[in-house]
Amino acid sequence: MDNLYLFIVIALALLAIADLVVGVSNDAVNFLNSAIGSKAVSFKTIMIVASVGVAVGAIFSSGLMEVARKGIFNPGQFMFNEIMIIFLAVMITDILLLDFFNSVGMPTSTTVSIVFELLGASVAMALLKVYSENGEFFDIVNYINTSKATEIIIGILLSVIVAFSIGALIQWVSRLLLSYNFEQKAHWIGAVFGGIALTSITYFIFIKGIKGTPFADETYSFTEGLTIKDYLESHVLNIVVISLLFWSIVSYIFTALLKINIYKLIILVGTFALALAFAGNDLVNFIGVPITALKSYEVWSASGIAADAFSMEFLRGKVETPWYLLLIAGMIMVGTLWFSSKAKDVVKTSIDLSSQSSTKERFQPNFLSRYFVRFAVLTSQATSYILPNSWQKVIEKQFTQPEIPLSTKEEDRPAFDLVRAAVNLMVAAVLISIATSMKLPLSTTYVTFMVAMGTSLADRAWGAESAVYRVAGVINVIGGWFFTAFIAFSAAAIIAFLLNLNIKVMFPILLLTAIALLVRNYFAHNKKAKMSKAEDQLVKAESSSVQGVIHESANNIANVVKRGNRIYTNAIDGLAKQNLAMLKKNKKQVSKLSDEVDDLRDNIFYFIKNLDDNSVIASNFYINILGHLQDITQSLEYISRVSHKHINNNHKKLKFSQVKELKEIDKTLESLFTDTKKAFNSRSFEEIGSIIDRKNEFFGLVKDKISMQVSRTRTEESSPKNTTLYFSLLLETKDLLTATMNLLEEYHDAHDSSVPPARLSEEE
Repeated sequence: MDNLYLFIVIALALLAIADLVVGVSNDAVNFLNSAIGSKAVSFKTIMIVASVGVAVGAIFSSGLMEVARKGIFNPGQFMFNEIMIIFLAVMITDILLLDFFNSVGMPTSTTVSIVFELLGASVAMALLKVYSENGEFFDIVNYINTSKATEIIIGILLSVIVAFSIGALIQWVSRLLLSYNFEQKAHWIGAVFGGIALTSITYFIFIKGIKGTPFADETYSFTEGLTIKDYLESHVLNIVVISLLFWSIVSYIFTALLKINIYKLIILVGTFALALAFAGNDLVNFIGVPITALKSYEVWSASGIAADAFSMEFLRGKVETPWYLLLIAGMIMVGTLWFSSKAKDVVKTSIDLSSQSSTKERFQPNFLSRYFVRFAVLTSQATSYILPNSWQKVIEKQFTQPEIPLSTKEEDRPAFDLVRAAVNLMVAAVLISIATSMKLPLSTTYVTFMVAMGTSLADRAWGAESAVYRVAGVINVIGGWFFTAFIAFSAAAIIAFLLNLNIKVMFPILLLTAIALLVRNYFAHNKKAKMSKAEDQLVKAESSSVQGVIHESANNIANVVKRGNRIYTNAIDGLAKQNLAMLKKNKKQVSKLSDEVDDLRDNIFYFIKNLDDNSVIASNFYINILGHLQDITQSLEYISRVSHKHINNNHKKLKFSQVKELKEIDKTLESLFTDTKKAFNSRSFEEIGSIIDRKNEFFGLVKDKISMQVSRTRTEESSPKNTTLYFSLLLETKDLLTATMNLLEEYHDAHDSSVPPARLSEEE
């Protein structure tokens, strides 16, 4: 058994590395979203500042939090073998849970996950002990630190409400005072704001950042016999006043004399501070349990006592973490920050939900989001009756956003301005500092996310066009947090139970299962990322002339035709082979194509706004092109859907003659689509005319097949379902041909009319 526990410790060390990777991927949103969303500085600069903060925080971390040793359970009530089961169950659950949230791009709390995993595994082991000893159910209170667990849960829930409310209030006041033209305000205004913001962040670094360091509990001559931590907490007012004066003067020098944007400085310092605190304190969420397991193994192995007789009472004392382990953890965290694509996905979710401009909405409205939006609208209307008109005009003026030039590329547009980014960091820092100084537990993820959502609401980022989607997104994220707690508790309890049944057998099985799921998720995420970057993805038009739109749309048409050809062929092949998996995959492909065409249509407003005054005719052409593309995708959707439905319902397969005729049509359509794709890819628009000349040939073939099926139905056809399917396919193929030909004719006419006469005469 000695070797078994040694292998468990090694496994926990490896799991800790994996947990660091998935944990940083999730928690990067805490300190990156404000800087990245505002585009205050280059992405590389943001990453360097955050990396330095993470590295410093990790190296100077005390490394072991109360929750990992005695915050959730009473260690003296458990034996060594039971504690190892609890720790193993926690780490396996934590990695899989965080990796799941990263894969779907949703931010969650590593603090909540580790707390409820420890709680679930501890409760499971406590129940097993009570049952084996013939005790009462309520005896588990002797094993679980119920008061601390309850305090943590209530604190986390309250932090969600407080963070959202305070964030909204501070942002509203800040915008009212600074407006969107904050850079044109007097230098002293920027200096005061900078002083307040930097003071908040400095206080945050002192209280939250230093608290996690090894020297926080040391006493020095200047600390009046108190530890540094206690000294800072007893001189809060002095620290705040001195910092406010110092940073206000510095901000004025930067703004007035050095002409440096103080808001950018606030964002960089705030990013560093949150990264520092994240690594210095949240690091224990990833390595706290494995380090505790390592220390437990060392003490147990030196004792010579049997694993099931060795009490873990020693965990009530303080356990230090070796500095080299913290250094390794810091390096892994920094590496993950730079190279994790999942971290970018999680950050993108937070930024999209708080974006001032329109984005592709990821979440669909639900009844709760619609109710909240209606309530907000009614509240706004009631407020307008109460406030005097003069006040309303002043407020409206301060909240009027400057127009971003439509020529600015979408990827270059900031999601929100520097003021909101600074407020996000400032408010998050203050709330976390206050909670830390008052010894109140909270989740940094929940606080930073909810502050960002509150500032978005106050800044009117959730307008009539986007509010119902954004609120639905916030509800989904918060719902995911409750899901985190429930699944963390349940999964850890189940895994602990399985390990307790037979640890020698279940340990390798569960470990291999966890590794297999991680590998599977990794490849699934990479596949998804590659699909989003596919060469044949449709691109929004940005040109302001007919000629430009003609050439830009050519790529989209070539891609739609290429993918449409593949979708149609797969539908026919799936029917012929009765391959349900192929037809199911085909439905997903056509749905993705349809969504991309819808995105192009959603961009029409911005496209028309960007047009030159003399090129408005381009809008008519572009709108017509999108209409034809939508008709094509709708026909492909119908063909794919009815084919899948027929096979999924186990109806009779098509007759050989029907399959043969469909294959003949498919071959003809493939010729049409291939020639069309070639013409658009090579920009040989003159060849479109020769394709249009074959129009009667294509329609004639479909018409003949319809006539043949009518004859068969009257004489030999016996399956109503087959007849319905076959006619549906032929008629929809006819509609597909109509949409394709209309598209080609639109393009042919537009290209001819856009070519200058001089060029026409030369070609002739």
